[in-house]
Amino acid sequence: MRVFRQLQACLFGLLCLQICSVDISDLGAQEPDSRPNILFIYADDQSYKTISCYGNSPDWVRTPNIDALAKQGLRFHRAYLGAWCMPSRASILTGRLQHAIPTMRMEGTYPGSAYDPEQCRFIPSEFRKQGYHTAQIGKWHTGIDTGYGRDWDYQIVWNRPGHPDNAGNYYVDQILTVNGKEQPVNKGYSTDNYTEWAVDYIRGANRTKDKPWYLWLCYGAIHGPTTPAERHQGSFAGKESEAPADILGPWPSKPEYLDDVRAWVKGPDGKPAMRRRNAVSSNFDTNESGKAYEAWIQQVNECNRAVDEGVGRLVAALQETGQLENTLIVYTADQGYALGEHGLNQKVAPYDASLASALILSCPGKVPMGAFCPHAVNSTDLSGYLCQQAGVKIPWKTHSRDIRPLIEQPERLDWNQPMLMTHTGRYYGEFTTSIPAKDDPALTETAGVPWYAMLREGNWKYVRNLVEGEMEELYDLQADPEELTNLALDPMHNQLLKRLRSVTVEELRQTDAPFVDHLPLPSTF
Repeated sequence: MRVFRQLQACLFGLLCLQICSVDISDLGAQEPDSRPNILFIYADDQSYKTISCYGNSPDWVRTPNIDALAKQGLRFHRAYLGAWCMPSRASILTGRLQHAIPTMRMEGTYPGSAYDPEQCRFIPSEFRKQGYHTAQIGKWHTGIDTGYGRDWDYQIVWNRPGHPDNAGNYYVDQILTVNGKEQPVNKGYSTDNYTEWAVDYIRGANRTKDKPWYLWLCYGAIHGPTTPAERHQGSFAGKESEAPADILGPWPSKPEYLDDVRAWVKGPDGKPAMRRRNAVSSNFDTNESGKAYEAWIQQVNECNRAVDEGVGRLVAALQETGQLENTLIVYTADQGYALGEHGLNQKVAPYDASLASALILSCPGKVPMGAFCPHAVNSTDLSGYLCQQAGVKIPWKTHSRDIRPLIEQPERLDWNQPMLMTHTGRYYGEFTTSIPAKDDPALTETAGVPWYAMLREGNWKYVRNLVEGEMEELYDLQADPEELTNLALDPMHNQLLKRLRSVTVEELRQTDAPFVDHLPLPSTF
């Protein structure tokens, strides 16, 4: 009996040893006190040329708090999160590219939209199930159903799809929804409000204290009508800025839609000024006829000052509460916004100026300090990385690449994974089976830009405009960062063009694009 008990104890000890040696990351969760908090800061319609650490802004632009975040962490050359507000957010929430997000659809008065939460599940719900406290503050733009109680433990949002008549109120008089309940109109300046509520959350309000937290903070700035806080209005008056080389065109090596959406003309003084055009109520953008280019750049950067101040307050709250060392901070925007490049004053188009976001990551010990990554990532990569850092497993197929090797060695030379992004207008998932014909308004109803597929591979950018008979585009972003020369029209690059065309089709196939076998033939084919 004694021998049996000794053997039994030995076996029990071995079993305990096996249990203790299991890699808990394989189980989809770590001990709550060891997993990082996640502060995910999301600006709106922000050009990377409004952030001084990117080196593309006028020399009078200063964003000291965002720059300080970059000094403490990793700055990516570019991120491509979506062509416009809603698909960018939908991809972040699902880990899937726009063309493969199931049941997502525009519905009712713009920006009304809907989805089936049983088929279109959002990643924050998995964070909740796997031990995180989840919160979202700010702009909501992904279906009338904001997901409170399913995806979010705490939520204070401006639900644009749910209130179309209030959807232009980006800065004041917003109808807010707090934990699923509609509130009276709020009179405060939205950027400051969102920051204040986020700081309260960081300090412990509206959350449990025994869980790591995930906060998605969605600013409305600097989206049109691009209204600076009162304290910042006029602060950059008289500051000069150089207009982009091709702001007034012509654009003979680019698709013909650029002529239709051009936003700038030569003003009375010979300098670029905003072109008069019919207002589009669903855009809520500032396109003041005759407004000088320099005045517009001043206004955009004045509006961004409150965002930068907000970043400073958020980081200070983390530091004061002892959470900075264990918080992964992400700073980015839903997409870029062209400021005159290629004649544009908008997002959506496949050029870096209108499409690409800044991306900064910071977390002591997990992200290298003061680093720069020349490679590009997309929305699904970013959402996948957040899940990896949180030890959260997603039980459906995503399109994420594992970008941890880039974060560990940002400038590694052996990284050759192509990156795909698509623009399918106001359509998602199964609704993208058929590409609209050239004369179908659905093809260009989003800012006048037709559907496209865009691929980044190293310094090369390839664009396939999904329009019958339209040209493809190919740019060397190292030699031509402003994308002025379309190399797809140069016979010397035919072999490269064919290869990238083939890679793009393969990436579309791997990411479940319903239209991959029905691509219209380009003029450059």
